[in-house]
Amino acid sequence: MSEKHLTYAESGVDIKKEESTIKALTSKMTYVRKGLGAPLTNIGHYAGLLDFGEYALAMTTDGVGSKVLIANAIKKWDTVGIDCIAMNVNDILAIGAEPVAFVDYLALEGHDEAFATQIGEGLRKGAEFSRMSIIGGETATLPDIIKGFDLAGTCLGIVKKDKVITGEKVQVGDVLVGIPSSGVHSNGYSLVRKIVEGAGYSYEDPFPYNTSTTIGKELLIPTRIYMEVLDVVKECDVHGLAHITGSGLLKLQRITKLGFDISDPIEPNDVFKFLQKEGNVDELEMYKTFNMGMGFLIVLPEKDAARAVELTGGKIVGRITESGIKVKELKIV
Repeated sequence: MSEKHLTYAESGVDIKKEESTIKALTSKMTYVRKGLGAPLTNIGHYAGLLDFGEYALAMTTDGVGSKVLIANAIKKWDTVGIDCIAMNVNDILAIGAEPVAFVDYLALEGHDEAFATQIGEGLRKGAEFSRMSIIGGETATLPDIIKGFDLAGTCLGIVKKDKVITGEKVQVGDVLVGIPSSGVHSNGYSLVRKIVEGAGYSYEDPFPYNTSTTIGKELLIPTRIYMEVLDVVKECDVHGLAHITGSGLLKLQRITKLGFDISDPIEPNDVFKFLQKEGNVDELEMYKTFNMGMGFLIVLPEKDAARAVELTGGKIVGRITESGIKVKELKIV
């Protein structure tokens, strides 16, 4: 175990610098279409929204990130397609929209049919679980740019305009229903790899908390796709939805400026205990980087909380407060 407390920034990913880069990039994106297909303004959320008459079209784009390096290390690529779809679909779900179509982008150093078959299998599984079609994509051979491969995609969703969930209805006293994650999902892998490699482990080594699998396979468990959220939206008065990804619980600030008191959090998966111990990572850093066992959060009135728990298999983890984000006594912000 490292004596130094490792951080996400030291692994090469500084969330604050990333935010400033995004601001610089988007400051130049000033053209706005008019009429059908115009963006719905004042909705800065997980997905972009376009005016389509009675409906809003929702769009997201995301990739698998450096998780693909672990797939390469153990030559297991059949789950990263699920990750690619999950990261997009979950952001679509986070505004109450239903995913309907997907396109992928696969950038390659070189071609290998066995590898491509595994990538396709994962994409098929993710699309099937998300109940949507893959309608196209692009494969680019870029040996001078790509070492290995990169996989990303774009998802299209649909929702009636009056059913879009942005967090505007969130109020103090609302209940927080957390849904468990399947593991690390597809964020924070720059820090994950630094921890594993710095601790002297191989991805082929047995996972200490479950020696029937390897560290590599544990880290490749695909991102959970939260389609059950649509059932909650149909049956309950949902006030807010959050997909917990990069920057961990800081993602909750996308819902509301109000606070989150997570007094009874979901128990973190063993993989987080492993990473925190071997990397000597501060608990606050863990919650600002990883999902820590809770991949999705639903905010709704107390009267609907029990039904939301029943539909999702989640649990009540806390309530909305006036300000701040806390996990028990740990202050996140």
